[in-house]
Amino acid sequence: MEKYYSINKNGYSVRCKLYCGKPADVKRVVVFVHGFAGHKDNKSAQKFADKLTKRFSDSALVIFDLPCHGDDARSRLTLPDCTAYIGLVAEDARTRFRTDELYACATSFGGYLALLYISENENLFRKIALRCPAVEMYGVLMGQLIAHNDLPMIEKGKPVMVGFDRKVRLHPSFMTELKETDILNRDYTVFADKLLIVQGTKDEIVRPDSVIGFAERNGISLKLVENADHRFTDPKKHDLAYETMIDFYGF
Repeated sequence: MEKYYSINKNGYSVRCKLYCGKPADVKRVVVFVHGFAGHKDNKSAQKFADKLTKRFSDSALVIFDLPCHGDDARSRLTLPDCTAYIGLVAEDARTRFRTDELYACATSFGGYLALLYISENENLFRKIALRCPAVEMYGVLMGQLIAHNDLPMIEKGKPVMVGFDRKVRLHPSFMTELKETDILNRDYTVFADKLLIVQGTKDEIVRPDSVIGFAERNGISLKLVENADHRFTDPKKHDLAYETMIDFYGF
């Protein structure tokens, strides 16, 4: 089944989408954190949910709109709001399904946020699988996602619209937050056994060498997928990535 619902708490309204078989049978939940300019109707997340629930009928997946993404109503993107959403969704899943078996799957910007979340909050997840995590998110935006002609706007303190199929308004204050919140050089060795990174070697958005170095420094398990791009547009490579991540959970 698929179900939309909202979590209204602490002044937030988080728009969520649930994938599962019978809710009463759910024993574990995967929280999916989408990438920059993504949304809860993410096709990749739907494929992940299909694989997950077919293999494990007692599992569920919850994806949600990050602040200022999808149907979210907030007007300004901030890192504290992003990590607050992750915490709210995880806590709600734990209460809703009466389970402590929480896992996470995150891609790109979502991977950056998941890493930021566990470094600054109590980690509620037993294991976290990351696909092409943007460990240098500031550099990704400045070097890849923000149009060259828009860079002077950011430097002048003016917001710009950034994204792919959908766009997100980025304020200079958010860029300052990103620049000052460098996770690349944080110590994640304490979380190493809980983390897996799946990285494409032909990623055109996130530098593979940066992700590889991050994984090696922190002793994090790393699966390199040869010739896979950032979005894993090759269906076979996409399937391989998600099968590897589900296997990592060890259900």
